Amino acid sequence: MANIELKSKEEIAKIRVACHAAADILESLKTFIKPGLTTKDIDVEVNRRISSFNMKPAFLGYGGFPGSACVSINDELVHGIPNASREIFSGDIVTVDIGCIYQGYYSDVAYTYPVGKVDKETQKLLQVTENSLYKAIEQVKPGNRLGDVSYAVQNYVELFGYSVVRDYCGHGLGRSLHEEPSVPNYGKPGTGPRLLPGMVFAIEPMVNIGTYKVDTLSNKWTVVTRDGSMCAHFEHTVAVTETGCEILTRM
Repeated sequence: MANIELKSKEEIAKIRVACHAAADILESLKTFIKPGLTTKDIDVEVNRRISSFNMKPAFLGYGGFPGSACVSINDELVHGIPNASREIFSGDIVTVDIGCIYQGYYSDVAYTYPVGKVDKETQKLLQVTENSLYKAIEQVKPGNRLGDVSYAVQNYVELFGYSVVRDYCGHGLGRSLHEEPSVPNYGKPGTGPRLLPGMVFAIEPMVNIGTYKVDTLSNKWTVVTRDGSMCAHFEHTVAVTETGCEILTRM
């Protein structure tokens, strides 16, 4: 079994502060993101907002990543590198994934934004993906197993004929951005580590309209759907409590 570190109430309090800041920033982007901006404009705004909380961006320099935010458009699933020449248009969907560091503790949260008027199939993809995140969160309570969380995403998403990405998953976090356990978006109920109060992890459904297969671009970061289909990504950091769970990144 994975070596999953349980967090104290004091540690969760610090993670919560980092999470509330990140959630506040993503909420503010709902009115900031519009056609004509570039992905670099979003990154600059995210960096400015993180600094306004007197925190540090969790992603900047992580593994060599050059931005404070991962900004991914349409068929880009995750790890889009902010680019001053990458313009956003009406009809696009833009995923912004960010984290903050507060007193050595990390947060992680992502949201996929519709820009202008998006088509009905894309709207449905966003709704299903976001709903699957909350279906998973419903399974976060002491005594359940991690497989219950993973299965909840897969079971819901596949009802609509969409596919869940296999190559990337959620993860524990705390004093590091990525800790045990891994939290896949597919699995079998009743399997995996038992959930205990003090566990903190990010649940992040990544859903494609087409095949679940993905590729990484030559920049070694940006992950795209193999068939060029639209994809969505929603993420919350949660803590297992004595009675259920707390969504630390609730907007």
